[in-house]
Amino acid sequence: MAISDNKVVSISYELKDAVNGEVIDSNAESAPLSFIVGKGQIIPGLESEIKKLSEGDSAEIKVSPKDGYGEYDENALQTLPREQFAGLELKEGMTLYGQGEDGGTVQVVVKSFNDEEVVVDFNHPMAGKELLFSINVVEVRDATDVELQNGFVGPAASGGCGCGTGDSCHTTEETPKKDNHECCGGSGGCGSH
Repeated sequence: MAISDNKVVSISYELKDAVNGEVIDSNAESAPLSFIVGKGQIIPGLESEIKKLSEGDSAEIKVSPKDGYGEYDENALQTLPREQFAGLELKEGMTLYGQGEDGGTVQVVVKSFNDEEVVVDFNHPMAGKELLFSINVVEVRDATDVELQNGFVGPAASGGCGCGTGDSCHTTEETPKKDNHECCGGSGGCGSH
């Protein structure tokens, strides 16, 4: 079946940094990632190349920063008062989640800190990176009416990762290393930043 908008596609993948070959993410040990084509649920560069494939196909897909998570923006660094992070054991490079101005979840990375202030980075962790996906198209099917109406795959057709923008970092949690599948935006739209 040809892959076009409003089809549900399920893929297995391994994602590497195209420059240094480091494996960034993989769903080889878990269920395939399923998404509705044309709904902005995965990064544009990956989706456009997947549309050229069919069920059962495998491919190596290179995605540039502009078609992935964007170029790295130095203006996305912000210095905040240390007291906003009271009670947290900060580490450089740790990922924190907070609530943005629009009420959505915001992900930031701690770049540096001292006794008075903390520098956080609002860039997506993969901003500026050239990405290399090794994918297998496991299944292609028509989306159900409920899936099309809600924009998400599955019987309940609900979800979403709540990606947003803003500058508040009150609620925190460390990012799980594996199985978050955020790199593809498979959690409901993060890939469309």
